Amino acid sequence: MTRTRTARLTGDRLDAAAAFLWTSGRVLEQRRFAHLFGGESDSAGDPVGSPAGNPVGSSAGDPGGVLAALEAHRTADGGYAYGLEPDVRGPAAQPIAVPGALLVLEEAGALDQARARAVCDWLAGVAAPDGGVPVVLPSLRRYPHPPFVPVPEEGRPPVGALLSTGQIVAPLLRRGIVHPWLTAATAFCRAAVENLRETHPYEAGAAIRFLDAAPDTVWAGREAARLGALVREQRIVLLDPARPEDSRISPGYAPDEHHLPHDYARRPDSLARRWFSTAELARGLDHLAAEQQSDGGWPIHWARWSASTESEARPGVTLQALLTLRAYDAPGGA
Repeated sequence: MTRTRTARLTGDRLDAAAAFLWTSGRVLEQRRFAHLFGGESDSAGDPVGSPAGNPVGSSAGDPGGVLAALEAHRTADGGYAYGLEPDVRGPAAQPIAVPGALLVLEEAGALDQARARAVCDWLAGVAAPDGGVPVVLPSLRRYPHPPFVPVPEEGRPPVGALLSTGQIVAPLLRRGIVHPWLTAATAFCRAAVENLRETHPYEAGAAIRFLDAAPDTVWAGREAARLGALVREQRIVLLDPARPEDSRISPGYAPDEHHLPHDYARRPDSLARRWFSTAELARGLDHLAAEQQSDGGWPIHWARWSASTESEARPGVTLQALLTLRAYDAPGGA
């Protein structure tokens, strides 16, 4: 007998999200939505996560518009800036903007060797000797930035971070990109993961993104199991949204900045899926679906240091919520 499961991403929910994105989304998020979801939703309210739905990365819409919108954020030196990462402002390229750029290129089916080479060349120029890249560079100091993002001092040698490097390396590995910097960065991430002990949600999230893409799958599976144990032992995952007191808020995070199972396991095929029971994951996904606000968008949970950056971040958060719900609505999800 086939188990019947109610889809969380219904047509009504997608309709509301579409209205939010067309009203409040930046051009980039509107173009991504049109590409990933065909730009239309099912007003009849039928489940979107069915086999007839468009899978992530399909040709539902023209990727040319997505790439044109992304190009507006590219800097002359090969990096990305101009608010691509809403919490990082100004015209100076920053490493933490690169994960978003690579995500968009991958969604558009355009993360090829030529485009990746330009990005990797830029990353090589700002990396530490071990291949790791900082989260941000001293150049950010001249422009608005959130108080929770430490900016390095001018003149000091760069220090790589797993938080930024892991998120960057993962899509490049998935696409089989070859570059000298990527070889060094992969080794950096591998060592950083192996030495990870006390961590926090964003760092653990970057680690699992890297492990999901690591070519050494035996090693990745072993390290993912260890990382999952750390996440649970250190209580940096909220397993029951009805009991927020059971989750520990990491230093510097906002008071309600909890991370739920799906924040680590964004797709059912992630190694992080093994960290959680079906019931734990389902509770989190139900909570995610219920978080859709009256305007159709999803909220941010990190510290709100600027009204404008919050308004620019919500469309991206909304797209991620839609993608997560659709991934788990598909056969084999939770």
